[in-house]
Amino acid sequence: MEIPQLGPAVPRRGGVLRRAIGRVILRLTGWQIEGTLPDLPRFIVIAAPHSSAWDFVHGIAVVFVLRLDVHFIGKAELFRGPLGALMRWLGGIPVDRTRTQGMVDGVAARLRREEKFVVALAPEGTRKPVEKWKSGFYHIAVRAGVPIVPGIFDNGRKAVRFLPPFEPTGDADRDIAVLRGFYADIRRL
Repeated sequence: MEIPQLGPAVPRRGGVLRRAIGRVILRLTGWQIEGTLPDLPRFIVIAAPHSSAWDFVHGIAVVFVLRLDVHFIGKAELFRGPLGALMRWLGGIPVDRTRTQGMVDGVAARLRREEKFVVALAPEGTRKPVEKWKSGFYHIAVRAGVPIVPGIFDNGRKAVRFLPPFEPTGDADRDIAVLRGFYADIRRL
């Protein structure tokens, strides 16, 4: 399996054990990594289509293999009980989906404040097919002044793919339509 090399600006975390675990998971599931992440200290990765719990497994395996220090936004229910400690260790940021007010500003402020910070999220907000993406990721990127990196769970090719970074223009409707177009031919599970 060919592993893309990250540039020196990208935040890193983990060592050989995490990398080995990630490689084993990808090898056992037959998945691979295509493309690379930009050599930037701060950006948002959107991960779509999010159609299976396996997306999380493959995503974490990629994070381990790349030794990427990434934070992800997940529903608060995943952070309860013993699973909560694991989710936080993996980089999780819980969001109460009944009270999302302030979440965009909070994550954007953290992106501006931290020297190195990468955050990943699923713009669909659920594993079910949706007509319209949630726009929080876009508003975070605009407020923080960071690019959006399209990440694709390509089930047909069994690959997690990264596309070049997208610079938001401030026109949310147009930009989100462009971003969604990158996923138009991707098969959901």
